[in-house]
Amino acid sequence: MLMYLAAAAPKPENPYGLMEALEQGGTIAWTVFIILCGMSVGTFYILFTKLIEQQKVINQGKKVRATFWRAANIKEGSAKLEKNSAYKQIVDDGIKAQEEHTKLTDPVEAHDWLHGSLGRSEAAINSSLGGGLAFLATVGSTSPFIGLFGTVIGIYRALIKIGAAGQASIDAVAGPVGEALIMTALGLAVAVPAVLAYNFLQRRNKSIAEQLNGFTVDLLAYLVSNGAVKPSVAPAPAAPAAKPVAAPTKA
Repeated sequence: MLMYLAAAAPKPENPYGLMEALEQGGTIAWTVFIILCGMSVGTFYILFTKLIEQQKVINQGKKVRATFWRAANIKEGSAKLEKNSAYKQIVDDGIKAQEEHTKLTDPVEAHDWLHGSLGRSEAAINSSLGGGLAFLATVGSTSPFIGLFGTVIGIYRALIKIGAAGQASIDAVAGPVGEALIMTALGLAVAVPAVLAYNFLQRRNKSIAEQLNGFTVDLLAYLVSNGAVKPSVAPAPAAPAAKPVAAPTKA
């Protein structure tokens, strides 16, 4: 009977939680919470947009190896690339630099001129791919401290109220202090995905930069040698032979 009554008795509601911590913390707690939410949203936005951008460049690199170097000349190869391709940008800048070299009044080696032009084009692409990573690094390094700031303010307010009420029991202290630690947990929850996303995207950017650099070196050799030097590629697959048409049979 006693066990039945104990089970049927309503459980006391937990007076501590996130919303209670925000209400107790006041404007500062709400400000910290909104900042952390904004950082989290920005982290996942940059992660997904950069993944799409990186994958696009990776797919463009596969197309370059499959079609560009099989073209008869560099302009024909450029026409086969996508309009907004990163590799097309490098090729077009190389063609433009080659044409402008003949207009120079001071003697400049073609290799040095083309190397500088292609290097600037490659650096611009790498800079674009690296956009947003500074935000991830900032979030990963500062969000724990922002959450800790919210915790400090929460503990300060809790201790002030406990002191004013004259209560010093363990339940009066542990509850508000534990509630204030929610902000620190939120700061860590925001920081960990940001750090993981930064390292993951940085590693992919490094791989893409190596592929772009290899293509730039091959393109430079091609331009300086007037097409005599270019990487060896497998021949294009032959088209399947047409099946012979059977002669109609006479009735």
